[in-house]
Amino acid sequence: MRKLILISLLFAILYSCKKEEGCTDPVATNFNSDAEIDDGSCNYPAEGCTDSTASNYNPYAILSTNTCEYIGCTDSTADNYNIYAIYDDGSCEFSTTPYIIETPFGFPNMIIPDNNPTTIEGVLLGEKLFHDKILSGDESQSCSSCHQKELGFSDGNRFSAGIDGIIGSRNASTLTNSGWNTSFNWDGSVSSLEEQAFEPVVNPIEMHNTWANVETKLNANGEYLQLFKEAFNINYIDSNHVVMAIAQFERTLVSANSKFDRYIEGNEQLSASELSGYAIFNSEKGDCFHCHGTQLFMDNDFHNNGLDHEPFLDIGLASITNNPADNGKFKTPTLRNIEHTAPYMHDGRFSTLEEVVAHYNSGGIYSSTIDPNMKKVGIGLQLTEQEKADLIAYLKTLTDSDFLEKK
Repeated sequence: MRKLILISLLFAILYSCKKEEGCTDPVATNFNSDAEIDDGSCNYPAEGCTDSTASNYNPYAILSTNTCEYIGCTDSTADNYNIYAIYDDGSCEFSTTPYIIETPFGFPNMIIPDNNPTTIEGVLLGEKLFHDKILSGDESQSCSSCHQKELGFSDGNRFSAGIDGIIGSRNASTLTNSGWNTSFNWDGSVSSLEEQAFEPVVNPIEMHNTWANVETKLNANGEYLQLFKEAFNINYIDSNHVVMAIAQFERTLVSANSKFDRYIEGNEQLSASELSGYAIFNSEKGDCFHCHGTQLFMDNDFHNNGLDHEPFLDIGLASITNNPADNGKFKTPTLRNIEHTAPYMHDGRFSTLEEVVAHYNSGGIYSSTIDPNMKKVGIGLQLTEQEKADLIAYLKTLTDSDFLEKK
């Protein structure tokens, strides 16, 4: 019994003398306050970015080292600009500013597509594209090459030449008030400004390019990438958005501040000659008002105005409709700024307004599709020299100098 007690006492003494081992560093995550001997097992908190919204977030980090990095929109002008973002992820979004096109006195409301509302950003981009030769195959021509502002957005040539020197077969149409057109081109082959803007780029007679080539060049241009982002919130430029921007700009080409407009509004007087011409224009004797009788000075329709004998060299609208009844019919152009849009007719055959008036005064040439309003075929209008001069004087009151000269 005594021997057993002595053995137990010896074990108790030996145990009480053994020191506990463990992590003795108080900053360690596994610090053991009872340990007297450090056994090298200390674990320390991981350091790194502790913000779960950061791109380099470390889920194991406990101590932040202020090394967090953020990805987001780095453009300070964007709606969702991230002040902490270091790397741009292409997510920037921009609010566009509506461009209000005021409806002039006597004009109908302009019909603007729901999918292409007019914005300040879109208009500015469209104007830049309209004047940029990057759209043509050899970068030698722009839209404005054939649609010059001072010429009422026509080009003064009977037929326009493309980048390869090939001459077209129809006169370049004015773009004045084109936002009110319901069809485009002399034969009405397209029905919207967006659709029309597609054509010249790929037409071998005009810009002789491909849209794939245009897209490649625009997407390699940092300025255009930014402008398209601001106008349409897109990161890749495609042909659809190019023509949408150009169409937006073209809808702003509103001409409604001519001398005649100021007369209608009671702010200016017409001369005796101009008033006489105005009366002739709106009478059966002059016979002009049937096709040019609204404030738009066009009717969005197609007519055979007695230019040619049959068979026609250019059948006009019939080339689109395949209807023989449309042979020789062409779209009615606006008469606004007519003083500056020579030469005249679909083929630019008349160089002056005097020649145009002389044609109508002659009564025109009869054909099976001649317009019913051309009632004086064979006998003519029988206008006197003074009446012809008065009519031309009136037509010149449709010139809008502000429109032609504005920056």
